Amino acid sequence: MAKQGQSPIQNLDGLAAAATTASKPGKGLPPVHLWNPPFCGDLDMRIASDGTWFYLGTPIGRPALVRLFSTILKREDGKHFLVTPVEKVGITVDDAPFLAVEMVREVQADAPLLRFRTNVDDWVTCDAEHRLRFEVAADGGLMPYLHVRAELWAKVTRALYYDLVDIGEERVVDGRAMFGIASGGAYFAMADAEQVRGAL
Repeated sequence: MAKQGQSPIQNLDGLAAAATTASKPGKGLPPVHLWNPPFCGDLDMRIASDGTWFYLGTPIGRPALVRLFSTILKREDGKHFLVTPVEKVGITVDDAPFLAVEMVREVQADAPLLRFRTNVDDWVTCDAEHRLRFEVAADGGLMPYLHVRAELWAKVTRALYYDLVDIGEERVVDGRAMFGIASGGAYFAMADAEQVRGAL
C-alpha cells in the first residue's frame, strides 16, 4: 500500500490513463458507486471553491482532463476520492466539487422545470432526486447547492442565485410561509417568506 501522500498513480498522465480505462466513451458515467477498491493514499490534488482543479499546487489547465477526472469522483463519509475498479486516492475539496454555471427554465405539464449545467458540462435536472439546498454563507446570505449525483454537489454561482430569487415563490410549508423554488414537481424552501420580503 502507498504511504500517506503517495499513490501508485504518480502523475497526471498515469491518473488520466487509469481514468480513461475506467470510463467507457459513449456509455455514460462509470459506475463508481459499485467500486470499492483499496485506499492507496492521498493525492496532492485540490478542487478550489471556484471550481478550479489543482495538481501539485498548479491549476490543471486542460478542461478535458478535468472532465475526465470528474467522472471518477466519489464521496464517502464526507471525503472525496478519485476511484477506479482497482484503486482509490483521496483528494481535497474546499467546498463543493462542482459549480452550477448555467440555468435553463422550462415549463412541462404547466409546471416549472429547471436544468443546470455544471462547470464540467454535465446537465442536471432539478427535481426531488436532484434537489436544491440552501446554506447560510459567511456573510449571512444564502448559498444554494444542487445535488448532482451520489452525494456530489454543485455550488450555484452568485449570478444564478439572483436568477433563482427572481423566479422564487411563496408557499406554506408545515404551517409556515416560506420562499423557495419550484422545479420538477418539487419545492425547495429557501427561507422564511417574511425575512425574504424584508430583505427585498
